[in-house]
Amino acid sequence: MATTTADISNGLCFKMEGHVWKVMEFLHVKPGKGPAFVRTKLKNLNNGKIVDHTFNSGVKIDVVRIETREYQFLYKDEAGFNFMNLEDFEQIGIEEKMISAPQFLKEGMKCIVLFNTEDDTPMSCDLPNFIECEIVYTEPGLKGDTATNAMKPAKLDCGVEIRVPLFINEKDWVKVDTTTGQYHERIKK
Repeated sequence: MATTTADISNGLCFKMEGHVWKVMEFLHVKPGKGPAFVRTKLKNLNNGKIVDHTFNSGVKIDVVRIETREYQFLYKDEAGFNFMNLEDFEQIGIEEKMISAPQFLKEGMKCIVLFNTEDDTPMSCDLPNFIECEIVYTEPGLKGDTATNAMKPAKLDCGVEIRVPLFINEKDWVKVDTTTGQYHERIKK
């Protein structure tokens, strides 16, 4: 399905140079002199690379129809990451480069998988924006260490090390932003 750059929006997927791309960010620019253009940040769904690309206004793009489905992460093996469709229990394998933040995956986590509807192949897998993790190791916090912006390293139950405020202790639960890999807040469990 062909359309033009005027229809570009976040999440739009299209074919260009033999690859399928997803629009992460875009900005329509109309300078005082010269023609209008569209500045974009694109993610290559074939290899996971993110690039900046500028389109002249009105250029035709070949839109790819995609479908999102909820899948549950099961396990990782030498073939890749294995997920199960929660509706029909079909299992699929997804390569690590297609997953937005594979280091944060935990068994049972629900993720959104994008499929190319032309050939029903998975294109990418997005984790939830925020996940809840338990701190399995960090140096002990001290009473009164809440007013400063000082941070210390902490290891999460999924194996990832992040930086947390000084008042966070082992066995505390925290909310982590999977897009940045940073601590967001402490939560009560």
